[in-house]
Amino acid sequence: MINTDARSIARHFEDAEHQAMPHQLFTLVFPMNAAKSHVLLGMKKRGFGCSKYEGLGGKVELGESIDEGAIRELNEESGLLATRFERHGMLLLYYEDNPVAMEVHVYLVSDYMGDVVETDEMRPEWFGINELPFAQMWPDAARWWPHVLRSEKFVGRFWFKADKLTIAHEEFSSVESFSF
Repeated sequence: MINTDARSIARHFEDAEHQAMPHQLFTLVFPMNAAKSHVLLGMKKRGFGCSKYEGLGGKVELGESIDEGAIRELNEESGLLATRFERHGMLLLYYEDNPVAMEVHVYLVSDYMGDVVETDEMRPEWFGINELPFAQMWPDAARWWPHVLRSEKFVGRFWFKADKLTIAHEEFSSVESFSF
């Protein structure tokens, strides 16, 4: 099966074997406070990743762009409406026991409207940008977060064991843009 979702940009960064995998599109959104000293994470309250801190975000729905999915997910999970944001990274996650790759687009939000609220799915909490709770996050986060802090645009590829926690292999590359 070939990845036929026209919104996917993974084909620009993957080898032929991984291009042939179906991909599911996701977003991870990280609002920053005005001083750029703190970032908003969410404690996942249900579903995949329950009891982990992570960026706000989720699946990109059919009929919406990746950017639109990022804005919608941020609002649904935190009450915030992004007014200025930028894509900083893309994570390609491959799992031993899953034939579908996760294509996760990472955004920083520098301006937003609204007040942070807890939802059925997430309990948002502010953390210092150098004090993220990596022990309570997915194991790949500590590896790619430094790229975000340096304002580098990057693609990170991670191959996970069946336990979904053990990273078997990883690759990083810097990119100029995510526009194609």
